[in-house]
Amino acid sequence: MPDHTHLLLGLKPNIAPSDLIGDIKTGSTNHINEKKWIGCRFSWQEGFGAFSVSHSHVGRVANYIHNQPKHHRRKSFQQECLEFLERHHVPFGERYIFRPVE
Repeated sequence: MPDHTHLLLGLKPNIAPSDLIGDIKTGSTNHINEKKWIGCRFSWQEGFGAFSVSHSHVGRVANYIHNQPKHHRRKSFQQECLEFLERHHVPFGERYIFRPVE
């Protein structure tokens, strides 16, 4: 997707999600900029969302990620994210919600 990325990762309990995401963002930013894959300096938007999933639902999540293009023809990532947070009663601040790339 041009405006967001999903990762399905197994995480050891001694690794903080924020540390792992920071490493991924730093490494990928450096790689993209070194390879000059885009016509300007690349950087990630500030922040991230992380959600746990039970082992019994890994297949469903992988399928969801695989079908992103089809999924977002019906509903934007922003709409879907807000609905997900509200459906699962996750408190959030409006200023932390993903902003569309313009």
